[in-house]
Amino acid sequence: MGFNRNLGLAGLMIGLLAGSSASAVTYQQLYAFQGGSDGASPSAALTDVDGALYGTTAVGGTTDCKTENGCGTVFKVTTSGKETVLHAFPAFDGDGTNPSSSLTNVKGTLYGTTGFGGNHGGTVFKITPAGQESVLYAFSGHDRGIGNGPYGPPIVVKGTLYGATADGGSRACGIGCGAVFSLTLSGHAQQLYAFKGGSDGTFPETGVINDAGTLYGTTFSGGGTGCDGSGCGTVFRVTRGGHERVLYAFQASNDGGLPEAGLIYVNGELYGTTAGWGGGAGCGGQGCGTVFKMTTTGQETVLYTFLGGNDGVNPAASLLNVNGTLYGTTVYGGGTGCFNGDGCGTVFAVSPSGQESVLYAFQGGSDGANPYAALITINGTLYGTTAGGGGTGCNGNGCGTVFAITP
Repeated sequence: MGFNRNLGLAGLMIGLLAGSSASAVTYQQLYAFQGGSDGASPSAALTDVDGALYGTTAVGGTTDCKTENGCGTVFKVTTSGKETVLHAFPAFDGDGTNPSSSLTNVKGTLYGTTGFGGNHGGTVFKITPAGQESVLYAFSGHDRGIGNGPYGPPIVVKGTLYGATADGGSRACGIGCGAVFSLTLSGHAQQLYAFKGGSDGTFPETGVINDAGTLYGTTFSGGGTGCDGSGCGTVFRVTRGGHERVLYAFQASNDGGLPEAGLIYVNGELYGTTAGWGGGAGCGGQGCGTVFKMTTTGQETVLYTFLGGNDGVNPAASLLNVNGTLYGTTVYGGGTGCFNGDGCGTVFAVSPSGQESVLYAFQGGSDGANPYAALITINGTLYGTTAGGGGTGCNGNGCGTVFAITP
């Protein structure tokens, strides 16, 4: 599901790999996590609040936790590289554990989710920039009415939060197939739609986006019988009144399959990524992932198919639109380092016509490895996180980094 998953400043110049052309970009490590009280394994996008970067780590933070690796943190990093832990999740008194989503800024208060803890089904929490945290809603691991396991971030629409849970919501799929929910800022939750586990999709691992009162999202599986019989995932829409419609069901052919990331909305069209299962013959024949666009009526176009080499493998994060260019990350690829030589991940750009270029290929050392998260931009600089690399902690794999890239 969404929870798959320090060394000071460093700067270096690299070439932009785009066919035969090359231009320089600047990479800088802002912070490398040590795996102790400062947190470890950030797998979510950052949030800009007044020029400072706020985020979450999936583990680390405190030993006062049910897991020896810690239950995760909320942190702040300045653009000069100073890190401050705002909250360490303790896994008791109903607090959540293991946040793997980004934070949503609502009038100066940050809202996020934890996939676990709370009432055994994860939480929606709120925290001030000063670090005062409280649980807004605790999902029950045994109550399938609302759902459980919110791995994606909440969004706010006219003062109400909306999101999705990867599990629960119904008695289908054994543990439930996931749900879309609404949550008032006073803590009243309501299920909008519960996935049934068939053609409507299963397991929405990310959050939803809003356009004119309609919510759009992806399910990791379902929608058909491909991908080992579980279905290859869907793009769906849900009205705030709870009416769901599948816009597109992936077939794991050239169109891709298994979307792990949420969508973005640009000029009337939806853009997203598929992590694998189709889109090409690479990566053991299962495909290395795609970048796609889709109309709100369900017409899908693949903009780019990853080949499994220097161009990257497994785009598991949402895209970022900057003046018509799409920026994203791949968890693997880009070289031969990390794990089985699959590469340590990339930051890439895709033009509206589908031309892909690698801005940076992670080496797995102090620069970081395996970016699961989407990018954000502040004044023309891209900021992101890697779940690994950055040092020798966390069993020698590194505990993750916060980085900056200037195209």
